[in-house]
Amino acid sequence: MSNIKGSMTALITPFKNGAIDEDTYIKLIKRQIENGIEVIVPVGTTGESATLSHEEHKRCIEIAVSVAKNTKTKVLAGAGSNSTKEAVDLAKFAQNAGADAILAVTPYYNKPTQNGLYEHYKAIANSIDIDIVLYNVPSRTGVDLDPKTVKRLFDDFKNIVAIKEASGSIERVIHLATLRNELTIISGDDALNFAIMTNGGKGTISVTANIVPDMISELIKKAEENEIKKAQELNLDLFALNKVLFCESNPIPIKAAMHIAGLLPSLEYRLPLVAPTSENYKNIEKVISKYNIKGF
Repeated sequence: MSNIKGSMTALITPFKNGAIDEDTYIKLIKRQIENGIEVIVPVGTTGESATLSHEEHKRCIEIAVSVAKNTKTKVLAGAGSNSTKEAVDLAKFAQNAGADAILAVTPYYNKPTQNGLYEHYKAIANSIDIDIVLYNVPSRTGVDLDPKTVKRLFDDFKNIVAIKEASGSIERVIHLATLRNELTIISGDDALNFAIMTNGGKGTISVTANIVPDMISELIKKAEENEIKKAQELNLDLFALNKVLFCESNPIPIKAAMHIAGLLPSLEYRLPLVAPTSENYKNIEKVISKYNIKGF
């Protein structure tokens, strides 16, 4: 079973004047570690990886590894691409940089067949020794990683150990849980964190944890300890926040929320992402005012 589990944060990438704001990025990662997050996930889709240059992508991995060094927090580096060659290059870099594992999203836009997905992940798995977490998010990529393909990959490659499941389907999670006991299932949808944890899940890769890492860490711990009532209470407390953080395409709302909370000195995105509408911004502001958000 994978040691990549528990509370994990899909880190945003802060920008300043169009470039990565490295100082803020370091502070944000330290804040995650200090608030009990077990795994940080740099340059996943929440980190706007699709619009980063490869140099910027690799630099974010280097920073994350450096900050997490000598702590208990692991690094699950985003290394996905719709080009298998590029995904392999990023995976090799992440391994050489010292990441504990990589997160590999299904190739987006080109809509490969299940055999194409198998061959894509086979190439990645054969190129590195560290663990690989598959990432299925069909609403964003246009392709769904079928449970049969997941099982085939898990059985054929010892370093494919887990899947981040973001299809929005609890039935899918249950189906995956029936395939192999050793397959680690990770929630990819904050609204379903509690439901997934009580149906075979072993953790979450959370967007919401960017702003309330302490609450997400506590929710996952309580679920792991089978303190179901407390975990459910936390899940209900987080509902309004989880909902508003997806009022527009991720990571638009979470970056706005962090800017409002004083965690981001400037609110910048990479085009084609832009700031939320004024109505949504006000609504985000209203919702987060109800939470105790810890600063640096």
